[in-house]
Amino acid sequence: MSARLVSLYSTFGSSSATRNGARTRPRLTGHDDNDRLEEWKEHDEDDVKSEFGSDISKEDADVTTRLIGIDGGDLGEPEIRQRKGWENYHRFDPKARWTWREERALVRKIDLKIMLWTCLMFCALEMDRANIRQAVTDDLLPELGLGTNDYNLGNSLFSLSFLLAEVPSQLLSKRLGPDRWIPLQMVLWSAVASSQFALTGRAGFLISRVLLGVLQGGFIPTVVLYLSYFYKSHELSIRLGFFWTAMVFADIFAALSAFALLHLRGFMGLSGWRWLFLVEGLITLVFGLLSFGLMPAGPTQTASWFRGKKGWFTPREETIIVNRVIRDDPSKGGMHNREPLTLRLLFKSLCDYDLWPLYLLGLTSNIPFSTPNIYLTLSLKGMGFTTFQTNLLVIPSQLLHVMNMIIITYLSEAISQLSLVAMIPQIWAIPFLLWLRFAGAGEASKWTVWLVMTIFLGNPYAHPIQVGWVSRNSNTVRSRTVGAAMYNMCVQGGGIIASNIYRQDDAPEYHRGNSVLLIVIAWNVTVYLSTKAYYTYRNRMRERAWDGMSEGERFQYLATTTDSGNKRLDFRFAS
Repeated sequence: MSARLVSLYSTFGSSSATRNGARTRPRLTGHDDNDRLEEWKEHDEDDVKSEFGSDISKEDADVTTRLIGIDGGDLGEPEIRQRKGWENYHRFDPKARWTWREERALVRKIDLKIMLWTCLMFCALEMDRANIRQAVTDDLLPELGLGTNDYNLGNSLFSLSFLLAEVPSQLLSKRLGPDRWIPLQMVLWSAVASSQFALTGRAGFLISRVLLGVLQGGFIPTVVLYLSYFYKSHELSIRLGFFWTAMVFADIFAALSAFALLHLRGFMGLSGWRWLFLVEGLITLVFGLLSFGLMPAGPTQTASWFRGKKGWFTPREETIIVNRVIRDDPSKGGMHNREPLTLRLLFKSLCDYDLWPLYLLGLTSNIPFSTPNIYLTLSLKGMGFTTFQTNLLVIPSQLLHVMNMIIITYLSEAISQLSLVAMIPQIWAIPFLLWLRFAGAGEASKWTVWLVMTIFLGNPYAHPIQVGWVSRNSNTVRSRTVGAAMYNMCVQGGGIIASNIYRQDDAPEYHRGNSVLLIVIAWNVTVYLSTKAYYTYRNRMRERAWDGMSEGERFQYLATTTDSGNKRLDFRFAS
């Protein structure tokens, strides 16, 4: 769509201005539509919503009625003919109407057809990148002649290669389409994951960690971009909560499967960790091959030999999906789902300083939890729990983690306070780290330590909130593509830092390491509060400029502005 169409549709849709997640819209004046406007005002608000669909309020009806009277035909028609590169243009209809019941039923169908499979793919990713924690409980390190610092190096190299692969992977995905690139990624990394069956020493261990990182990098931001084709912004935040819930369930499944697979130690004269890598890698291969058929390119591209000649959605359902998403965020019609990013657009997106506070949060916010989690299985094994007890004892913390993550994800949307809610995990961690640092955890019973670590690592996880936050504050496809990758790069950078805070010379109680984690928490709280203040200030300045314009000036701005994405005066940052 052209810039003018996006500008006009911003006025028509429900995302023209956002203040802390609450939408506001300019009221425009017209000359030829007074009779129709008065007719609309006779409806009560519920009637207007029912007739216009879930995104149209009485105020929208006023604005829309006036805009449809613009010279040149119905809203968007001239521009849509100029730009037919957008894959959904044939379902774009500014006059499309639907009911709440239709939309709710359709969202449930999208959850079943699209969201469920992406969660299962994420399970495969997590299983292959995290099963190293189960493998080390079966003496992987001594059998390969490795020490704790080698384990740290392997985790650091994985995170570094994962980080460096993020942007290239996103660029490939934008060129090929997520529906092609993600299944290919899965097939490639499954080959590496299963080949760990044959590891013999330090070099092979480190090389396998690097290759896994390279091939898995970019998976998460690509999936987030893919889901944005189907969901509105507030829906996406909630779905990302369930998306990371799938990761935790993958960890639980990995613990249970490890309990079974590690019992194969001695079968055919091989260690249990070898069977663990082989079997779980082959499971991912199956998921990857199925994904070629179960990932449609977009909401209007679901027909195929695998999914059926008529596809998953009827023409009316496709119209509803396309128009409700565009009304929520007009920028989503700005690029084809297989349109590559140019170097100029890439550079422009990287220079989007309004997203930098979120990148900084991605870098450090999870460090206080990542470091203890990396060492959890090793620590439990070192306290005297058996291999099989250790793998089962991590499950309670993961279940608590899931419950708390879903609660704060819903809470962030319910009260529209992303910064303050995302800061809750930092406060959660303080008493547990103080206990580990000062209360003599080394003298406590192993069951006491297990209980403390279970509650500590059952923390609410703010990552889904922050991923959705980046997507919401991007407001263009290009920024959303690059921003998701940059955020995840920062998260992986934080993983590198986290992997090197507990050192061998500080074992087993890691007093120095826990002191560092407490300092990181103080830093994180400062960054969360500063991010809240920054976005509030930016919104206040725009509000002042917007309120200082007449209605005619606002309309002229919307129709002619070259500002794009989150630089538009009518855009409000979520904070």
